[in-house]
Amino acid sequence: MQTKPYFCPNCRSNRVKFSMISSARQHFMKDAITGEVKEQHEPEQIEQPEPDIQCNVCGFVGNEMRFIKQAEREPRVMTETSPKYT
Repeated sequence: MQTKPYFCPNCRSNRVKFSMISSARQHFMKDAITGEVKEQHEPEQIEQPEPDIQCNVCGFVGNEMRFIKQAEREPRVMTETSPKYT
């Protein structure tokens, strides 16, 4: 996962709430008659060249570069404020 800003290309409102989705594979054997699980192995992570990211606002899922490129196209500009309280 890269340390660059994200911006959801779908809802175009979320820049902070995301989830990383990973895949796992788990081998098992079932009884052909009863369907009972006879043998089960530990899950193993599937290596992905690029992680899938989910927007926690709208639920959109896409590869990480899609979120990064959207943030580069529409960067968040920091503005200086000087609040005055009266």
